[in-house]
Amino acid sequence: MSGEARAAVAGGPGADGLALAVDAGNSKTDVALVGADGTVLATARGGGFQPPVVGVARAVGDLAVLVDAVRERAGVTGPVGQVSAYLANADLPAEESALAAEITSYGWARTVTVANDTFALLRAGLPDHGEPVGVAVVCGAGINCAGLGHDGRTARFPSVGRLSGDWGGGGHLAEEALWWAARADDGRGEPSALAREVPAHFGLATMPELIEALHLGLLPRERRYELTPLLFAVAAAGDAVARALVTRQAEEIALLASVALDRLGLLDERTPVVLGGGVLAARHPLLHDQLTRLLAERAPKAEPRVVTAPPVLGAALHALDRAGAGAGAYERVRGEFG
Repeated sequence: MSGEARAAVAGGPGADGLALAVDAGNSKTDVALVGADGTVLATARGGGFQPPVVGVARAVGDLAVLVDAVRERAGVTGPVGQVSAYLANADLPAEESALAAEITSYGWARTVTVANDTFALLRAGLPDHGEPVGVAVVCGAGINCAGLGHDGRTARFPSVGRLSGDWGGGGHLAEEALWWAARADDGRGEPSALAREVPAHFGLATMPELIEALHLGLLPRERRYELTPLLFAVAAAGDAVARALVTRQAEEIALLASVALDRLGLLDERTPVVLGGGVLAARHPLLHDQLTRLLAERAPKAEPRVVTAPPVLGAALHALDRAGAGAGAYERVRGEFG
């Protein structure tokens, strides 16, 4: 798969028929030890993977705890054949290379592949045989898009936030809900039920109380991300401000997908558009219906499909690709991860 960094490592006797599949997202990390026949031998889950915050060495060090856990549970010593690591915050080639070098230094496998975690979602949503062609949009804590075209062509976005032109994702939507609620409350913005529902979610009576609690640290900063589901509930109840935010999110997702398809020359052929991440996997009717309508207008031959399986499935499938596995192995690993 394009858009990835690879490295090779020498090592002693090991389990060459096994692979480590890693999906490290902003909020959680999954590691699985997978056999060449598609059997999942052990799994482990940990917290988010954020090298921009803690540094590459510490982030991979935290990942090492999970890798050691699955190896111990499976009774594996020495390097396995392959590490397929799909990582959040591996947004630029330089970041992929740095992460690949750090992971390789641990000697977990003879071959290491590192790519952005959006490619794990893409792989999970594509068929297991034939040329891998398609586009994926992940809308979870953040938002990202990646695509593969014919002959290994790749479409990517830097996806490092507002700096790279991004809009949306669960974290961004939560901040927007707060912003519009504050302005609706004090008269600078349009009236909105958010002014009442947002503080009520935290057991507070007014927006000034909530603003003070967040500003002074009386409420943990991360709790504001609870507002994303609330935003969708307020939108579903008919609030115009909340509905406008959901509409904007649908437009942004459709725009990412259609631009990626255009870059890859895929607008004129039937192509999977794989949708995933917590915001999209929830299938909020307002968001999902608007998104499918917009995709039908901008990319009529796109075939949207929502993937709800954990993204570590994509990492496991990539490991099987590298091993030249048979059909039964793919069926088995897909069954393991639902």
